[in-house]
Amino acid sequence: MSIVVPTLDGAATLPALLDAVAAQRAPFLFEILAVDSGSTDGTLELLEGPVNRLVRVERRAFDHGLTRNLGVETARGAFVVLMVQDAVPASPGWLASLVAPLIDDASIAGTYARQVPRPDASRLTRAYLARWTAASADPRPPQRLTPEAFARLSPAERLHACVFDNVCSCLRRSVWAAHPFKATPMAEDLEWARDVLLAGYALAYVPAAVVVHSHERSARHELTRTRLLHARLAELFDLRLVPDLSCLVRAMAANTAAHARLAEWGRPAAAARAMALAIAWPLGQYLGARDARPFAPIGGAG
Repeated sequence: MSIVVPTLDGAATLPALLDAVAAQRAPFLFEILAVDSGSTDGTLELLEGPVNRLVRVERRAFDHGLTRNLGVETARGAFVVLMVQDAVPASPGWLASLVAPLIDDASIAGTYARQVPRPDASRLTRAYLARWTAASADPRPPQRLTPEAFARLSPAERLHACVFDNVCSCLRRSVWAAHPFKATPMAEDLEWARDVLLAGYALAYVPAAVVVHSHERSARHELTRTRLLHARLAELFDLRLVPDLSCLVRAMAANTAAHARLAEWGRPAAAARAMALAIAWPLGQYLGARDARPFAPIGGAG
């Protein structure tokens, strides 16, 4: 059993993650491996004791898919947990819960954990995270999908069927060996989920395995990230939430009203961010859909 954590200047969040991993009570041994892409903030010194192995890559060589492949390839376990450096396991039973479906059912290729917001998360961040499948407290039956069924789904249904999240996931290494991550700037987890589902495997959501994870990123950062993400969603699932300028205008107006209700006006910085995101998110969705390469149907989808 292996835990792989890609790191970059994570000194502010890694101590909590490493302490929580060290506190795990699991009926198996596990190793911790970090893949660092050029930290300069003391991250490397923090990792020296707690991790079993440290792999280094150049910052310019980092890729969401290929760097994770390097971590999984270097890992020794039959099951490999992938985490981000600011996701903190919420209980000592997190690891055992996350791995259990893979031990019980050989047809399951991967599992993913539930995410709950940080205690200091804004009202807006909490509201948006609550919409994400990987934030639900409710169980979800293991997802299975044939190419024929994929072809019949709407773009939004395709995404929902292929939800998977490398904020905290666990892979069956033998399946990964046949279906490694692809080189990509974003959404390597969703692409992998689609590919293994269409290859006949299942994926399991484990709400009992909880990590604390949320962000208060700037509107500028979110614009860039949303643009990349929605280009990938269009390419993978033909999903274009804001396909044209008229939709963009309507989305901005609706978001502005919704964010005004969610904004914490007693916290000026949080309120300003909320209103800026009302513009940044739909604009990123529109630009991403415009940037995307054509959707490539799989199994007759289209």
